[in-house]
Amino acid sequence: MRLLALIPLVWPLLAEAETVVAARNLRAQTILTAQDFSIRDISVAGALSSDKGLVGMETRVAIYIGRPIRPGDIGPPALVERNAIVTLIYDHGGLVITAEGRALGRGGEGEQLRVMNLSSRSTISGTIQPDGSVKVQ
Repeated sequence: MRLLALIPLVWPLLAEAETVVAARNLRAQTILTAQDFSIRDISVAGALSSDKGLVGMETRVAIYIGRPIRPGDIGPPALVERNAIVTLIYDHGGLVITAEGRALGRGGEGEQLRVMNLSSRSTISGTIQPDGSVKVQ
């Protein structure tokens, strides 16, 4: 009897959450448009709940129709392709050093990228800048 008295209090608190799902099969490295995803009234842990900022992003993995889109599945469009020659920039305290490097992966603005310095053959990591150069620390 006591359990039945609690049900009306709990029932109104239950609500469905929104989840962003793929509207079609999306291959890796696809630039998203508004037609590529939709919002469903389901709750999926770890999935995106808003489509804000998705248009123009790039898929990092294949996403199949009806599957939830997770934050790790997408990222900014790649500015640097694997094996591309990039400019390495070290800027600290007024000292600016530039060198050429070979990208060991692909990535977009603001992402970390491993690069091989072509003069020293050492591998370093840096952040991809809006112009496609890599700023190292």
